[in-house]
Formats: sequence, C-alpha cells, structure tokens
Amino acid sequence: MIEEKFNPAFFLKNAHIQTYLASSRFRVMGKNPMLDAAKETIITTKAGARLLANYSPAGENKSKGMVMLLHGWEGSVGSAYILSAGRHLFENGYSVFRLNFRDHGNSHHLNEGLFYATLIDEVFQAVQQASAIEGGLNFFLAGFSLGGNYALRIGRICAKEPIKNLRHIVSISPVIDPDKATGAIDGNIMIRKYFLSKWRRSLALKQKLFPEKYDFGEIISLNSCRSITDRLIESYSSYKDAAEYFRGYIITGDTISGIAVPTTIIASKDDPVIPVCDFYALDFREPVNLMIHRRGGHNGFIEDIFFNCWYEKMMVRLFDGMKPLHDI
Repeated sequence: MIEEKFNPAFFLKNAHIQTYLASSRFRVMGKNPMLDAAKETIITTKAGARLLANYSPAGENKSKGMVMLLHGWEGSVGSAYILSAGRHLFENGYSVFRLNFRDHGNSHHLNEGLFYATLIDEVFQAVQQASAIEGGLNFFLAGFSLGGNYALRIGRICAKEPIKNLRHIVSISPVIDPDKATGAIDGNIMIRKYFLSKWRRSLALKQKLFPEKYDFGEIISLNSCRSITDRLIESYSSYKDAAEYFRGYIITGDTISGIAVPTTIIASKDDPVIPVCDFYALDFREPVNLMIHRRGGHNGFIEDIFFNCWYEKMMVRLFDGMKPLHDI
C-alpha cells in the first residue's frame, strides 16, 4: 500500500472542525444506495445477547466482498461517518454490514444488561457471523474510535480463533487508553457536552425500558463523563472501580503484537480525544501498519468542501488490492 499524506483544504486544517465534520449530517446529504439496499437483522450470540445490525448486499455476482463497520461510543449504524463510509464502499462494489453495539442505536430493548466496552465476546461473535454471510468472499473490518479499539482487540482474538476470510482490519482514531480519552473528553467543553447529551439520553431510555432494574436519576445529573462512569461502575457493575474497568479494554503492546490479521491504524497528531502519545508508546510491526497524520482531528480526515474523505478512498484502494481467497 502506498501511503498518501492527508492534506486538507486550508479552511479544514483545524482539528475541531475536522472532528465536528466527522459526525455532521451535511456529509451524508443526498442519495445513499446502501440504505436503499439495507436489511435489518438481529445477531444472537451464544450467551443470548442480541445485537441489531443492517446488511446491505452489493448484489448477486457483483460483490467484491463485505466490509463490516463498527461505530464509536454513543454512535450507531446511523452515525454520519458510518453512513458516509458505507455509501462510498457500497458504491465501489462492496457489501456493507453495520453493527450496533449493545444499547446503541435503536437497540436498548434487546438486552436487559448494560453496555460495557469490555463486552468483546459478543462483538467478536457478531463479526464471526457476519463474515459467513457471503460465503468465502473477502471480508474486511473497519472501526472508528471505540469501534477502532474493538477492531484491534478482535484482530488479537483472531490469533486463537481465526476468521479465515478476514483479510484486513482498518482502525480509525482508535481509543488506546480509555482513561486518558475520558480525561480528554471532559477537558473539552464542546466535546464533553456532545457526549453527555447522548449518554444521558441513552441512559434515560434504558431506565424507561427496565424501570425495575435501573434508576439513573442522580447519575444522569452528573456533569462529567468520568463522574458518570464512576457511579455506573460502582452501582451496576462487577468492577471494583473505573480504573479496573478501563484496564479491561486498554490497548497495550501485547494487544498490538498479538494481532494476527493485516491491520492499518489511522491516527492524527491533533486528535482532541485520543492523545497521540498513546500510539508512540506502542511497538508496531508487521502485520500492523500505523499511519499518523499531522491533521485529521478525531474520525475526520475530510479533504474538501465536498466532504471527500481521505480514509474512505484509502480503504477502497486497500481492499481492491486484495486477491480473492480462491486465487491465493
């Protein structure tokens, strides 16, 4: 793969503009044939967890393979960056499978238990099931932010439980150290307000659906992501504290060295959510390739006024370069 440096238009160089545009509805205006082809489905895991997803088949004898997209925390299959990436991939011949994590999107009713980022097994089983939908065709996984964190952990699990047709993983602005990421979110007024608004709405809905189990009244009134995390962990989890919980999904050197699938990580030095120093602390080697750009914000990488996205085009080039399994 030939790396092209991300070089946005001069009026898009600001990290906060990039981060805002990542989730802006402006970038998904117009027709989206991926949505026209979408079929809603529920994946059920061995433990009985149910995850809501959308599958958009490229069409019989037309698909180059399938790309599974994993959204970020408090995102969904309808997040702008998911819809934009999915549209671009679909228009370039790929089937697209978009997964909601537990308690994300319109899925709060499907499971009584709360979402925790440590629930890796149910997401891995969803990836396994999605990979088999189109038989032996090439299968790819792309995750954003927390979804990028999940993608890296899944790459490591594949060392022991291989997914034969999983050809490449792309992880965009992945959460490396959730404790630091939480601090960065709380340290930025606008980003904190954005996440608190979405999280409070999600918790209120969960309480409404399961009033006999949850009472988040006081918790929702707290004014930082860390304080809400602390109280939720204390009141509704088996973790000793938030520090123990965060350690449950931190990306370490062992995570990276244990990844068994070719993987591309895309990050930016100006990401206001993920400190770039987190990447420098890890040892990257084959089959993991790290791309750190000077600009891009968090999940941004928007090139111009038309909302062309650098990583979307990169993914198509990368995936197109993979030979079908039967040719290997």
